[in-house]
Amino acid sequence: MAGALIIGVGPGIGQAVARRFAAQGMPVALIARSADTVAAAAQAVAPTGVKVVRLTADSTDEDALRAAIDKASAELGTPDVAVYNAAAVRADGPGELSARGHLDAWAVNVVGALTAAAHLAPAMAARGGGSFLITGGMPVPKPEYVSLSLGKAGVRTLVTLLHQRYGDEGFHAASVTVDGPVAPGTYFDPDDIAEHYWRLHEQPRERWEHEVLHSEP
Repeated sequence: MAGALIIGVGPGIGQAVARRFAAQGMPVALIARSADTVAAAAQAVAPTGVKVVRLTADSTDEDALRAAIDKASAELGTPDVAVYNAAAVRADGPGELSARGHLDAWAVNVVGALTAAAHLAPAMAARGGGSFLITGGMPVPKPEYVSLSLGKAGVRTLVTLLHQRYGDEGFHAASVTVDGPVAPGTYFDPDDIAEHYWRLHEQPRERWEHEVLHSEP
């Protein structure tokens, strides 16, 4: 079992997803910008007893992210599932964020996911497949969250493009769209959201979904 790679393994969804896959006995590679964030996630999955690879990289630094993915693959093999959970979440209305700010947000929300997918997909497809899952959001664009709305629309398009390019080779691209603030003990509990990632990964090819929406009833 080659295991799971989680990029953006913060204290909410990222850590919950790491715990969920580790609970199935899957080794996990954890990537975040901060070594402290990675250490906290590693501690969270420690009770499962699985192998944990700790790595740091900024998802907007193409060379660093590719190098971290290569280190994870060297330790665990080509991952069975990769999760891209990095995001720039901020409130900004039309014209409130500079062009540079929009480019920086786009780099986190979309380009980092593209970097990771492009680096992993050929090897995963050559092996016969795997899952690449992206944390999405904003099912309906909101004018008070312009950069995030644009980024999450980009995530949907990226999933479609990945499926068009690699789907026939067994590469399952999908997003989990979270329509609300993540917080333990609420409808948007990260442990509940993490179940979607496991279910998507386990889906047989003939029942693949490419977007799952987690919203209030």
